[in-house]
Amino acid sequence: MRYLFLFFVSLCLFSCGSSYKILTYNIYHGENPYKKGESNLADVSEVVKNLDPDVVFLQEVDSMTNRTKGFNQDRKVDVAAELGTLSGRTGYFAKAIDYSDGGYGEGILVRKPSDIIRVSLPFPQGGEGRAMIAVKEKGKIILAGTHLCHQYKTNRLAQVEAIIDYYQKTGLPMVIGGDFNFRPESEEYKRITEHFYDAAVLGNNVQYI
Repeated sequence: MRYLFLFFVSLCLFSCGSSYKILTYNIYHGENPYKKGESNLADVSEVVKNLDPDVVFLQEVDSMTNRTKGFNQDRKVDVAAELGTLSGRTGYFAKAIDYSDGGYGEGILVRKPSDIIRVSLPFPQGGEGRAMIAVKEKGKIILAGTHLCHQYKTNRLAQVEAIIDYYQKTGLPMVIGGDFNFRPESEEYKRITEHFYDAAVLGNNVQYI
């Protein structure tokens, strides 16, 4: 079963008077999933340039792994940084796990160099580690991206709680976007929407798969 990417918007966001265009993209570690052994970074960067978002959240991001050598002329690649260069932005990486002599986790593309927030998320039932990456825009709003556990509900609930806790501690409006691996009837969805609005519902554009 596949799950649509979602954006959740904090309850206090509407009072801050800001508008942001945001893209979230699971990039499959920078490899074309339909043509294995070929990079998809040029294609992804074209999507970013055409849509021209203020910030891009990236999921399934490699950084300096041996895996990237196979489709990048035998060189290790910091995928987020490379995408930043190709799309005319600055790319940053947040490691969730060690992988293939490098790292694997989340990425973010922003228009100009920024101070980046990296948060490790809990996984009490084991499995793959997860992370959240964020930027504080203009000192008054947090824009954050993540990829929640695909295996265990216990992990997803713990990760949702960590996100809520982070939001409450900052005291700032927050957008959280990414690949959440849950559906709107799930406990995880019900819990996060106690504190955040579902942007798809707000925009009357719900297309869950």
